[in-house]
Amino acid sequence: MSKVLSAVAWPYANGPRHIGHVAGFGVPSDVFSRYMRMAGHDVLMVSGTDEHGTPILVAADSEGISAKALADRNNRVIVEDLVNLGLSYDLFTRTTTRNHYAVVQELFRRVYANGYMIEQTTFGAISPSTGRTLPDRYVEGTCPICGFDSARGDQCDNCGNQLDPTDLVDPRSKINGETPKFVESQHFFLDLPALADAMTTWLDGRAASGTWRPNVIRFSQGLLKDMKPRAMTRDIDWGIPIPLDGWRDQPSKRLYVWFDAVIGYLSASIEWARRIGEPERWREWWNDPEAVSYYFQGKDNITFHAQIWPAELLAYAGAGDKGGEPGLYGTLNLPTEVVASEFMTMEGKQFSSSRGVVIYVRDMLSRYQPDALRYFICAAGPESSDSDFTWSEFVTRTNSELVAGWGNLVNRTANMIAKSFGEIPPAGALLPIDEAILSQVRGAFDTVGGFLGRHRPGIAEAMRVVGEVNAYVSATEPFKLKGEDQRERLGTVLNVLAQCVSDLNLILSPFLPHSSNAVHRVLGGDGTLTPMPHIVEVEDLDDEVEGAAVGLDTYPVIMGEYSGFARWEPTPVVAGTPVPKPAPVFVKLDPDVVADELARLGQGAAPAAQHSPEPA
Repeated sequence: MSKVLSAVAWPYANGPRHIGHVAGFGVPSDVFSRYMRMAGHDVLMVSGTDEHGTPILVAADSEGISAKALADRNNRVIVEDLVNLGLSYDLFTRTTTRNHYAVVQELFRRVYANGYMIEQTTFGAISPSTGRTLPDRYVEGTCPICGFDSARGDQCDNCGNQLDPTDLVDPRSKINGETPKFVESQHFFLDLPALADAMTTWLDGRAASGTWRPNVIRFSQGLLKDMKPRAMTRDIDWGIPIPLDGWRDQPSKRLYVWFDAVIGYLSASIEWARRIGEPERWREWWNDPEAVSYYFQGKDNITFHAQIWPAELLAYAGAGDKGGEPGLYGTLNLPTEVVASEFMTMEGKQFSSSRGVVIYVRDMLSRYQPDALRYFICAAGPESSDSDFTWSEFVTRTNSELVAGWGNLVNRTANMIAKSFGEIPPAGALLPIDEAILSQVRGAFDTVGGFLGRHRPGIAEAMRVVGEVNAYVSATEPFKLKGEDQRERLGTVLNVLAQCVSDLNLILSPFLPHSSNAVHRVLGGDGTLTPMPHIVEVEDLDDEVEGAAVGLDTYPVIMGEYSGFARWEPTPVVAGTPVPKPAPVFVKLDPDVVADELARLGQGAAPAAQHSPEPA
């Protein structure tokens, strides 16, 4: 049994999340975590809402409310949506907790004490109309290297090179289009050049493992070619104070949102351990060199997870050129793999709340089954290549694959058992055709599990086997076995079908947890095959934190008791288990859904918030 950290990207709390977000960070991480638990590993799946930075202030200003009020509201919306989608977090928290502030400040102090946080004068981009700092990603212009006209102030997505806002030709604010003003300011920079050798050793080792997706490892190694100090503080009044004399009391100096956001994986692990009453338990995933960790996010965040976060960890441990000693958290594990998904578009267009090219998770789940969305993401999502969500494909896949394929197999198997026996019948002598289909289904545990353990889409293989079982029904024709002299054979075929459906339900449960519990009930179970997450209202753990009167009264977190996961292995059905007449598990969609949704899309959904390229 391995200790497995599933570190899931922190959705940014400037608005509700749309289906493109959960396709990138949410569903793939949940499928992996559910599978790994079933395979016998000790999984810790953590995340939360990322709530600092300029975009929160911009969104709050537009509504005339405080940044905290906006974050509170959106945090609750996001928590509810992710629970309804079935994402099995051990803890989903937020970055405005006192626990998070304390963990972030501990890392900053040690990185500074080890010599890897250096003070420099820099030019920062300021909005002339508001006087506020523009984050690097909120400055756009022409790349001086490749000429791409929509490069960001931190990197060019066209050529992949890192940039500073001052590097851009004809820079402009993404918020209002104005030309930013660049002013001198004192800031702390993470000394990436002093960590370059250690970073290279780590990434070369990961490349040699052959487990990273090729595009991710290539991009990550490319970052090593131009390592220069990177600012880790900002001129902003919404964020974590700098825990040093002469800095902590400056109201307009705060830690960079990306310095603190990635530390959330550690702070959430610590909060989880504290909340279960075992405050040191988190160390099993962070200090044990045998533990493994997987970081799930979209490909636009590779830089922060394959460069900034590993650099922070190395600097905290004193593992760079300047040496140093680890802080009170000890030597922390570097990522085993950065699992970056590609992008999802919608009807051929980039998701955009302001232009109405969007469907929020909440809206989607109010009209469709959560597993219909999960199935689409697993079958056609952006795990390994860019993908496009279209309503026509969503309806087609739901009806022809989920309903007509899997749902039909479940329904007719249960119907035949209920009608002919009322319970799962015992099996008589097995014929070669029976042995063959049982063998195929048993083999799917290895084939599908092999895909999931390597973060590869595995649902196509599972559905292929569903098709083979449907073909078995057509070949054996149990509905024609009506005579008393055929009853034993009928019972054998239906027992084989019950076994196939039960095992396929186990195999599909990481992808389709809601319906897996429903199928479990159809076959006479209690509907608790796979554990589900729930919302817990909690109080902040600490009374105060250095340098700021922050803290939360109560807030919702996602937690769950996942020790009851079924095992990833064939499990014999029990003859005699009552099977009543079933109700359909999946809802077939009317083809008119496509026209209705396209009309709704054409009218433009009322935007709840601008989609931001800040942490997601």
